[in-house]
Amino acid sequence: MSFDTHVFWAALFSWPIFQGALISVALTISSHAMGILLGLLLALLGAARGRPLRAFATTYIWLFRGAPTLLQLLFVWNALPQLLPVLREHWFTPFLAAWFALSLNEAAYQAEISRAALASVPGEQRDAGLALGLSRVQCFRLVILPQAIRVAIPPTANEFITLLKVTSLASVISLQELLAVTTREISVTFRFTELYAVALIYYLAIVSVLMLGQAWLEHRFGAAQAATRHTHG
Repeated sequence: MSFDTHVFWAALFSWPIFQGALISVALTISSHAMGILLGLLLALLGAARGRPLRAFATTYIWLFRGAPTLLQLLFVWNALPQLLPVLREHWFTPFLAAWFALSLNEAAYQAEISRAALASVPGEQRDAGLALGLSRVQCFRLVILPQAIRVAIPPTANEFITLLKVTSLASVISLQELLAVTTREISVTFRFTELYAVALIYYLAIVSVLMLGQAWLEHRFGAAQAATRHTHG
C-alpha cells in the first residue's frame, strides 16, 4: 500500500487532530505550571528545619517518582472517585483528572530541579541580602530566586518537553489528546503511515517551538546576569 498524500494533507489540516494537539499543549502547560509551584514548595520543605516537613517532602518525591505515570493516571481516574464520591460528578472530566495526576507527578521531578537550583546559589548571597536589611522573604525573592531560575531553566525546559510526550498516556482515560485522536482516525481509515506521520509532525513542531523558547529564556537570563555583574563590577 503506497503513501496516500491526499490522506496525509487532509489529516494534517483536519480540525479534530489540530484540536487534539491543542489539548496536548494545554494539558502540558497547565500541568507543568502547577508542577513548578508544587515542586518549589517541596524543595523548600525539604530544606526546612522541621524533620516532619523534610520527611513529607522526601516521601512525596520517592512515591511519585517511583510509581509509573500510567498507574497514577489510572488511579486518579478510576480509583480516586471510589474514595471521594464528589469526584463521581460530571465536572470531573478526563482533562481535569489528567491535569491533577500529571501535576502531582511533575511536582516530584521539579522538586529535585528546584532543590539543585537553590543549592547552587552561594550562602554568602543570602547573608549579604540579610546584612543589607532585607527580610528572609525579600532575600529569597530578590536575591536567591533570580539566580536559581537561571540554573533551573535548562532542566525545566527539558522536563516540559518530556511532559508533552507523556501527555499521550492520558488517552487511557479517554482524553482526546493528539495521539488519541490520531488513533481514532486510524481505526476508521486504517492509514497508519500517513496519520502517524501527521502526529509526528505536530509533536516535532511543538517541541521545536519549545526549544526556541528555551533558548530565548536562557539568553535573556544570561544577558540579565551579565548586565548585573557589569553594573556591580
